[in-house]
Amino acid sequence: MATTAADRSTIRWEESDDHVVTLVLDDPGQSANTMNAAFIDSLDATVDRLESRRDDLKGVILTSAKKSFFAGGDLRDLIAVTPATAGRSFEAGMRIKRALRRLETLGRPVVAAVNGAALGGGYEIALACHHRIVLDHPAARVGLPEVTLGLLPGGGGVVRTVRMFGVVDALRKVLMEGRQYGPAQALEAGLVDEIAADPQDLLARARAFVDAHPESRQPWDEPGHRIPGGTPAHPGFAANLPALPATLRKKLGGAPYPAPRNILAAAVESTQVDIDTAFVVEARHLTELVTGQTAKNMIQGFFFDLQAVDSGANRPQDLPARTVTKVGVLGAGMMGAGIAYACAKAGIEVVLKDVSAEAAARGKAYSAGLLERAVAKGRTTRARGDALLDRIVPTADARDLAGCDAVIEAVFEDPALKHRVFREAQEAVAPDALLCSNTSTLPISLLAEGVDRPKDFIGLHFFSPVDRMRLVEIIRGRETGDEALARAFDLVRQIGRTPIVVNDSRGFFTSRVIGRFIDEGVAMVGEGIDPATVEQAAAQAGYPAKVLALMDELTLTLPRRIREETRRATEEAGGTWRPHPADAVVDRMIDAFDRPGRSAGAGFYTYQDGRRTGLWPGLREHFTDPAARPADLTELKERMLFVEALDAVRCLEEGVLVSVADANVGSLLGIGFPAWTGGVLQYVNGYDGGLPGFTARARELAARHGERFDPPALLLRKAERGEVFTDS
Repeated sequence: MATTAADRSTIRWEESDDHVVTLVLDDPGQSANTMNAAFIDSLDATVDRLESRRDDLKGVILTSAKKSFFAGGDLRDLIAVTPATAGRSFEAGMRIKRALRRLETLGRPVVAAVNGAALGGGYEIALACHHRIVLDHPAARVGLPEVTLGLLPGGGGVVRTVRMFGVVDALRKVLMEGRQYGPAQALEAGLVDEIAADPQDLLARARAFVDAHPESRQPWDEPGHRIPGGTPAHPGFAANLPALPATLRKKLGGAPYPAPRNILAAAVESTQVDIDTAFVVEARHLTELVTGQTAKNMIQGFFFDLQAVDSGANRPQDLPARTVTKVGVLGAGMMGAGIAYACAKAGIEVVLKDVSAEAAARGKAYSAGLLERAVAKGRTTRARGDALLDRIVPTADARDLAGCDAVIEAVFEDPALKHRVFREAQEAVAPDALLCSNTSTLPISLLAEGVDRPKDFIGLHFFSPVDRMRLVEIIRGRETGDEALARAFDLVRQIGRTPIVVNDSRGFFTSRVIGRFIDEGVAMVGEGIDPATVEQAAAQAGYPAKVLALMDELTLTLPRRIREETRRATEEAGGTWRPHPADAVVDRMIDAFDRPGRSAGAGFYTYQDGRRTGLWPGLREHFTDPAARPADLTELKERMLFVEALDAVRCLEEGVLVSVADANVGSLLGIGFPAWTGGVLQYVNGYDGGLPGFTARARELAARHGERFDPPALLLRKAERGEVFTDS
C-alpha cells in the first residue's frame, strides 16, 4: 500500500532526561527536507505535541539529519500552481505560518542548530526560533533567495526580517538581492547569533542557550517593540517612502520582474498591521507570483534545468569520474589568466605558459590582483591566497608542461596559432592528456586537425571574466571521443563551473545566438530608429547589457571578422551567403567613421579615459530618421527576444544543441538572455498562447522584418501537436 503524506513523519522527536526536545528534520522520502505536504502535516502534529507538553518542557532545539538544514519550499508543488489551485496553495502556506507562529510563542526557548544550508524556507524556520546558531562549514549558507526564482519568502520571511531589521535593511540585506551568506558574513549581518566550530559544538551551544533562557520570546513580541526605522505612520519614514519604488524602477530598468515589486509591497504593508494579518498580506503577494508565468519560467530555468545540467544529464554515463591534478594553460592573456585562477582555486596545479616569462608572470599577477581584493573584503585569508598563487607556475618553456593531464589553450582566435601551440604542447604533456581549446567561434573539428590525438580534443568555451562567469560551453568535435567528453565535463565541475554540452558548429550555440541579438539591435539603428530607443528596448526586455553597449565591448571588428569567415566558409561549401541588415551599419561605423568600439575609445558610444559617457551624437545625425513614427517598444523588445529564441530552436533542430536544459541554462548564464524568461526555449514555452501563440507572432515579425523570423519546422511540428520544449 502506498505511503501517504499523513503516514510519513518528517520530524523526529528526541527528548533528554531533563525534557529538552530535539526536533530532527529528516524526511525519509527525500535527500533534502522541503516544505511539502508531509512536512506541513508533521509540523502541525509536532507543534500540537509541544503545546500539550509546554508545562514540563525545558526547551526545543531544531536541527537536521540531512547534509543541508532545510531546502525550502517544494518547487515541484509551486511550479504546478494554477489560478484554479491558488486557494489550496494559499492555505498550505498559511498552515506553515500558523504552525511556526505557535512555535515561536511556545513560551520556551527554541533554538535553530543550523548544520548546513538554510535557504528560503530553511531560514524562515530558523527565523521562527529565538536563537540561531550556524555550523562553520563551507556548505553552510543562510538567506532568502526566493527573488532569484521569481518568488517571495512565503513562510513568514518578509514579515520577520522587516521586524528584525526594518524595512530598508530587510530589503537591502535579505529580500531584494536574494543573497546567500556564509557563516561569518551571516553573523556580521545579524542573520544568525552564533557560529559553532563542529557538530558537537553546535548542539552544545544550542543546549547552553536553552539552559540560560528558561523563558523566551521574539523581540517583536516584547511589549513596546518598534520596527527599526519606523513604519509609514512615522513622518520620517513616510517622507522617504516614495524613494523605494523609484529606486526599484531604476534597478529593474523597466524589465518585467513582478517579484521585487511584490516583495516591496509586502514589506511596507506588513508594517501597518498586526503580525498575524501581516502573514496574510505576505501570502497573498506570494500567491499572485506562483500563479504567474514569470515564476514558472524562472523555476524551470534556474532550478530544474540547472539541476539537470549540473547532475550530468549529458555526460557519458558509463565512464568513471576522473579528476585533473595538473593543468597546462597556454596563453596568459585575460582569458588564460582567468582560467589559471579558476583551476588553482580548485586546488589544481597550474603551469601558465606564454611566449615569454614576462608575459606569463603578468598572467599570474592577474590572480594576485583578484586575491588582494578578496582578502580586503574578507572573502579569503592571506594564507589561502598565497597557497593558491603557489599553485600557479608561470613559464615560457614548453618542457615545464611535463606531467600535465589536461591542457587548456587560450590564445588568440587564429587556427594557425592554435595549431602551433598544440603541436608544441602535446610533445611535453602526459600521453593521454585531455586537449582543450578555449574558443568562442572556431570549429573544434578544424582545430583538432592540429593535434595527433583528435579523439582527446574538445572545446571548452569559457566566458569573460572567468572568475565571475560560472558557465562553460563544452563543444564536442567530429572526432571527440566519449572519454574526452566525460573528462571535460568532470574538469568543468571540478573547478566549480556549470557545463553545457553542444555539438560542433561555427559559433556553437552561445556565440551564434548572442550574435543574433547584437545584429538585431544594430539593424534597428540602420532602420532609422533612435539609438536611445534601441537601448531602452533592450533594458525593458531585461537584458543585463544594452545591445549597442555590448557591441562596443566586443568591438565592431570582431563580429565583422566572424562574418567574413562565415561567409567564406558558406560559399566554399557551395551555399549562398545572405547579408544581414546590420552589416552595412557595422561597415560604415568602421570604414567611414573609424569607430570600432570601446577598446579604440570610439564606437556607438563616446568614451573619456576608458569610461562610457554617452551615445555618439553622430548616430542620430547619420542614421536616425527624424521623420519616422515613434518606434513600438513592445515590438523592438520582441524582435530581440524572438530572434535569439528562434535561432535556439534551429540549433536544436540542427543537432548543435543536445538538450532543452542546456539551451535554457546556457542562455541564462552565458549570454545574458533575460532571467524572467527562464531561458531561450522556456521563453517559447511560456509565451502567451504557448507554442502556437509564439509561432503566430513569429510569422507577424517575419512579414515585417524578414525571413530570420520564419518559424523553423521543429517549432511548427511541436505547435501543431500541442507540445512544449522539454527533455522529459
